[in-house]
Amino acid sequence: MAQPTNTFDSYDAVGNREDLSDIVTNISPVDTPFMSMAGTAKATNTLHGWQTDSLAAADDSNAAIEGDEAAGSSLASTTRAENYTQISDKVVVVSGTQEAIEKAGRKSELAFQVVKAAKELKRDMEKIITGNQARVVGNSSTARKLRSLESWYTTNTNRATTGTAGVSGSTSAAATDGTQRAFTETLVKDVIQQVYVAGGNPDCIMLGPINKQVFSGFTGGATKFTETKDKALNAVVDIYVSDFGDMKVIPNRFQRDRTAHILQKDMWSIAYLQPHNVQDLAKTGNSMKKQVLAEYTLVAKNEAASGVVADLNVS
Repeated sequence: MAQPTNTFDSYDAVGNREDLSDIVTNISPVDTPFMSMAGTAKATNTLHGWQTDSLAAADDSNAAIEGDEAAGSSLASTTRAENYTQISDKVVVVSGTQEAIEKAGRKSELAFQVVKAAKELKRDMEKIITGNQARVVGNSSTARKLRSLESWYTTNTNRATTGTAGVSGSTSAAATDGTQRAFTETLVKDVIQQVYVAGGNPDCIMLGPINKQVFSGFTGGATKFTETKDKALNAVVDIYVSDFGDMKVIPNRFQRDRTAHILQKDMWSIAYLQPHNVQDLAKTGNSMKKQVLAEYTLVAKNEAASGVVADLNVS
C-alpha cells in the first residue's frame, strides 16, 4: 500500500509536541551495608578518641595458700585509640535559567540535583570507610582523612606472604596489599577462629560481589539459607553456620573485592562531628549553590573483635 498523494504526515509537521515522560529512571545502587549496620556516635573534635580494655589471660595456676598474705595482682591500664574526622561533600550549582525552564520529571532542577548529590555522598562515604586508607592529620592545604576499615585490622588477619597490616599513631599507614590468591573456605575459618580466640563474637561476613559468588560456591556443610517471615515480608537471608556461631553474609558493592571482612557489628560505629546537612553557599551571580556535607570518622571500638581475609583474587 502507498500513501495517498499530498498526505500531510508527522514527518512534514513542525508543531507536534515533544513526548517526554515525567519518569526519570536511575538504577545506580544506593545501599551502603557497612554504614547501615554500624552504630552512630557523636564526635566533639576533629580527633575523636575512645578507650579499649581487655582482661588478663586465664591462668590455670591460680591457687592461693590458705591464710596467706594477699598481694596485689598485676593491673593493666586501658588503651587509647583515636581517628581523625574527614569532611566529604558534594557541591551543586544550577543556573537561574535552568531553574526557571519548565522541565520533565522534576519541578526544581536544584532540588533534583541536591537529592542526587546526597545519595552520591553516601556512596562515597561507604567506599571511603570500607577501604584501605591511613589516617591523615591534615593542614591548611591538605585534607584530613580517617583511618578506614581495612587499615584497622592488626590482631586477626590472614594475608598473603607479602601483605602487611596497617599501622596506627603518628606513623599511620594503610595495610600493604600482598599478592592476590584464591578465596577459600579454609581462609575464612582460620580468621573466624582467630577472632573467637581473641574474644570476639563475629556475626557478619561482608564481601564484594565477585567473592560473594565464590563464597556461595563453598562446598563445606556450613552455608545455610534461612527464610524469615514478618507479616507480608518474605526475605531469604544467607547465613554461614560456623563452629563459633551463625554469621550473616552480606555483599557490598562499594568495598574492595579483594577483601573479606569478618565483623562483630556492634564493635564498629560512625562518629559525626557534622551530620549530613545541606547548606546554601554565597550567591555570586545568576546561579544557586548548595553544599551537601558530612564530617565523620570510623570508630573501631575494639578491632580484635573482627578480622580480615585479605589479598583475594578478583577475577
